[in-house]
Amino acid sequence: MFDLRGQLTQTQSIVLGIIGGTVLIALWWVLAEILAVPALDYRAPNLDDPALQNLNRDSLLRADSILFVNARQVGKIYKILPTPLHVVQAYPKLLEEDNMIKHTLHSVWLNLKGYFWAILISFLIGGLIGFIPLFNGLFAKPVDAMRYLPISALTGLFMLWFGLGDGMKVAFLAFGILVYMIPVIVQRIREVEDVHLQTSYTLGAGNWQTLRAVYFPSVFSKFMEDLRVLTAISWTYIIIAEILNNTGGLGSLIYWLARRDKTDKVFAVLLLIILIGILQDRLFVYLDKRLFPHKYYKTRADGLKEVQTGIYIVFGVFALSILLPLFVSIPGDLLVQGAGLVFLAALGLIVMGELKLWKSLEGV
Repeated sequence: MFDLRGQLTQTQSIVLGIIGGTVLIALWWVLAEILAVPALDYRAPNLDDPALQNLNRDSLLRADSILFVNARQVGKIYKILPTPLHVVQAYPKLLEEDNMIKHTLHSVWLNLKGYFWAILISFLIGGLIGFIPLFNGLFAKPVDAMRYLPISALTGLFMLWFGLGDGMKVAFLAFGILVYMIPVIVQRIREVEDVHLQTSYTLGAGNWQTLRAVYFPSVFSKFMEDLRVLTAISWTYIIIAEILNNTGGLGSLIYWLARRDKTDKVFAVLLLIILIGILQDRLFVYLDKRLFPHKYYKTRADGLKEVQTGIYIVFGVFALSILLPLFVSIPGDLLVQGAGLVFLAALGLIVMGELKLWKSLEGV
């Protein structure tokens, strides 16, 4: 366990992970107790009390000091850092009092829309720069330099350009992602191995066939790993955008909770964002395994075709849900119902494929 770059067994990884998590929670709890202040059974004198009207200022201060000195400690106030128990206990209150589910769905939807536009624009621009030397010479260096832009400092410009609605949030998030994504796509295009390209040309493939059979699988298979890295960046920018105009979302919720000194609820929302980020990361891992099985399986497995078809249908429904309202006026309820039915059908196809895949790989 102490060798340089040594490997842990699965059991060791699980045990050490549990121990590490327990230690962190214990340290968090101890620090919360240290920073807590005592809660006293003390109430300042009511100046409207008729019995106090005839007392002068010195007498009032003396009476107040006596009450404060004789006050008993009745608990602790965790204003700076709540304990893990207080954070867990805050979730029912968030559900009942603060519409946590509504804010969460709002932020997730904005996050997904930002990803959609960032990926679409990045592949268009990155493809031109990566494939065509003219555009590479013109724009490669300026686009690469955009990574050093302080994105959070551009919030004023995005508010000026896109207003204060959800469009501004999506545009801000998409821009924050694509300034990192475009150079990555260009780099992935350059990393395609020459041996695959030479084989393709030897077999008589044209430019479009080479793009479809060599470049697209290679770039997309590596790009899924890059998306996992960008997940944390996306949540940072969406929270910043939601704080700017407090009209909904987890960022807006955090802002108002902090203004009311609800630190236990603030930490609960922060942990929720971490959980969503972890789930997104696992989702990208799953998509990578199913859409690019050659990276994980050395044999042909039944059921992959059904799973891939279901995933592509889900992608199509998601893309149409974003694009259609831009060109066609569709009632929101009708759009949600139609997309929901197709999504459920695609989900059923994915489940069926997963069952076949599990049976085919059971003996492998």
